[in-house]
Amino acid sequence: MLPTTPDGYGEQRPTPKVLRIRRFTLSDSVPMLPGKGFRAVISDPAPAQVIRRSTWAPGCPVAADELSWIRLTFRGFDGRRHTGELLVNSSVDKQLVQVFHDLWDDDFPMEQMTITTVAERDAAPTGDGNGTGAFNCRATTGGSSYSQHAYGLAIDLNPFQNPYLKGDLVLPELAGSYLDRGDVRPGMITASGPVVRAFARIGWGWGGAWSSLKDYQHFSANNR
Repeated sequence: MLPTTPDGYGEQRPTPKVLRIRRFTLSDSVPMLPGKGFRAVISDPAPAQVIRRSTWAPGCPVAADELSWIRLTFRGFDGRRHTGELLVNSSVDKQLVQVFHDLWDDDFPMEQMTITTVAERDAAPTGDGNGTGAFNCRATTGGSSYSQHAYGLAIDLNPFQNPYLKGDLVLPELAGSYLDRGDVRPGMITASGPVVRAFARIGWGWGGAWSSLKDYQHFSANNR
């Protein structure tokens, strides 16, 4: 864990050498889906047991029965087939399956794909998180209004390889090496690459194109 600053983030530190070209393979969060290629299974609405282990609670800006649970395959940094899960707004579940099908076809790697838990959301900062995810009932970074993640209408993809930058704040806190967007390494999102293209096909905007700050990991239905 990192020392916490007065604004609640972790202390900013240089990227450790072992994380400058990050290519980890983590255990899957759900059982492998059968088959050999891309596969996705949508459960709409999401089962109650899935909602219980998420950050959803009464008062969140989306109803529990408006969320879909998607289990889907993705390519890991080991080049192999893995299975992950997403909790998303039911209005976009099929569109997001198409996005991740496109990324599968383009061999784009991800470290892990999981549903954020309350413990993870509220944990002290470690500065090295890298889970691809969608629904998270929380406020915008540094703000008080609900994030698009709280509606299930945003995706963060490989956050460590694609950090958030505003002023001197980098999140995750150890990911500063990946602010050099000219040094393209596995898992990074580029303006002309497959990830931006896949999300553009469903009309979603990319935080890496914003001017007031850069959120290279972030895609959302309303470009916020």
